[in-house]
Parts: sequence; C-alpha cells; structure tokens
Amino acid sequence: MSSESLERHVIVVGHGYDDYRTEEAILRPHGVGRIAQVDPDDPSLADHLARAEAIMVRETPITAAHLAAAPKLRVIVRYGIGVDSVDLAAARERRIYVANVPDYGSEDVSDHALALYLALQRRVVTRDRAVRQGAWNVGQTEVMRRSGTLSFGLVGYGRIARAFHRKIAALGVRDVLVHDPVLTTAPEGTELAALDAIAERADVISLHAPLTDATRHMIDAAFLARMKPGAILVNTARGGLVDEQALVEAVKAGRIRAGLDVFEAEPPGPDHPLFALQDVVLSDHTGWYSETSVEELQSGAAKEVARVFEGREPDSWVNRWDNDD
Repeated sequence: MSSESLERHVIVVGHGYDDYRTEEAILRPHGVGRIAQVDPDDPSLADHLARAEAIMVRETPITAAHLAAAPKLRVIVRYGIGVDSVDLAAARERRIYVANVPDYGSEDVSDHALALYLALQRRVVTRDRAVRQGAWNVGQTEVMRRSGTLSFGLVGYGRIARAFHRKIAALGVRDVLVHDPVLTTAPEGTELAALDAIAERADVISLHAPLTDATRHMIDAAFLARMKPGAILVNTARGGLVDEQALVEAVKAGRIRAGLDVFEAEPPGPDHPLFALQDVVLSDHTGWYSETSVEELQSGAAKEVARVFEGREPDSWVNRWDNDD
C-alpha cells in the first residue's frame, strides 16, 4: 500500500509506550501510517479526535465528551483488561466498539502477586533495611511462617488467579479458598467460599477481581476487621477494590500486612499515609510489565483495531449490543 493511501487516523490517548512500530506494522495494510500519541491535556487532542477512527488507551479515562468530539470513531481498545476508565454506555449508544486485551500478562501479574506475598511473608524488605543498618542474625525478631502451613484466599478466579494458584501450589500450599460469583463448582484443589469466610479463614488473601460498582470497596473496614491477626492482603488487581483509609487504620493497628501494586488514585500523592507504614510493600502498578507482555499488549490491541477495520467484531468486545437494537 502506498504512503498516499495511508489515511486512517489511529491515536493513543495518554501515556503509552516507547514506540508504536508493532501496531503500525499490523495496521499498515489497513491504511494506517504513523500512530500518534497525544496527552489528554494537549490542545491538539481535539484535532486528533476529530480525525480518529480508533483510539488505543492505557489508564487515561475516555469519556462521553471524547466520543462526542470523535465523529469518525469506530473502536476503542484498552491496552489491558479493565475497562472501567471508558464510558461504555456512551460508546454503546454510538455503536463504537470497546475491546480489551484480556489474554496478556497473566504470568507477569501472578509473578508479581507472588513476589509481594513472599516479600511480606519472608520479611525481605525489613530484612534489607535491617542489614543496611548493621543488624545481623535477627531472624527471630519477626514472625515468619512456612507457606505450606497457610490458608490462601483468592478473590476472583480468572486467568491471573489461576496462574497464581498454580505457583502457590508449587510452594506446598494446599488450603485454597476461592470467591468468584461466576463459579458454580470449585476449581480443582480449592473450596468455594463466601467473602466473609475468606476474611475469617485465610492467612493470605490475594485480590484478582475486576473493579465494578459492585466490587468497589469490597475490602472495607468490616472485612479487614474479620481478617486473622497477622494476615496478609495482596492487591495486584485494582486499587478501588480496597477502602484505603480503612486499610491504613488496620495496618497501623498492627493487625494485618499488605502488598499493593495498585492504588485508588494513581499515582498516589507523596504524602500518602501508606508510605509511612512498615508492614506494607508497595510498587507502581508494574505487575503487568515484562518485555514479553508489552509485545502481547501492543500486538493484541492492534489486531482488535484491524478486525474492526476489516468489518468484523473485536474478539474481546466488552460493550456488546444487539444488532436489532
């Protein structure tokens, strides 16, 4: 296809990746030349939206106002799984496809959840600090329990949770409770449990649920109060699943520990109260990342755009409508 025929406009809104060569190679046969990355507060965004047939986006919210400014828009693809940042109803009303890339990074996020758990359980961060300050042979000053003696609770049981389950099983973990409203039978090696039962019985709770109106703050003060003393909470899913202020109070009280890769507001401010607490291990929403996962995300997102440009439905279409509507 000649450069003169590369007329379709595709944009990335907000922070994206170092380059878009992967997407451009996939979309070039469909009339796409250079993909433009535009910050949401850039004055040129209006012009880009007016011409865009496809938007690809990571965390930046895509609102009804964006859609109203994009008369040619046919598809929005989220680089990732969660689509809570996209106005799905407004897109559905306009018959604009919204798709995600659900089959990437399961190994990476589950690795990160495992790393946060082990950092807390084996006291890696506090040991590091202590050694740097001259301490030695102080292993018995903090409780450490063998993984195989612990009960794990998994809230949500999608691809990432299944990968996490496989990895903790390799540590000798046998007692695994699962809460997932979609499931009617317990996955092999698990027991289905109500959310309250997981709070009360699990020594380690790992969150793998999507963020919806129903799941927002599902981990609230009441849930945290039910958790076992010394229990560990790991969240590599969405920050909004947890009431952060309630979590701060529970950690301050010395009742639980937490490993968090996600926050309610990202990035968190420099004075976030979790930063002052010792019994937390924090990271910068990086659980998804590896060089392999980036390639999967970029190629997966571009392939969804290509399907729409070919007149097909996206494979991972999330705001479905009936064609008779």
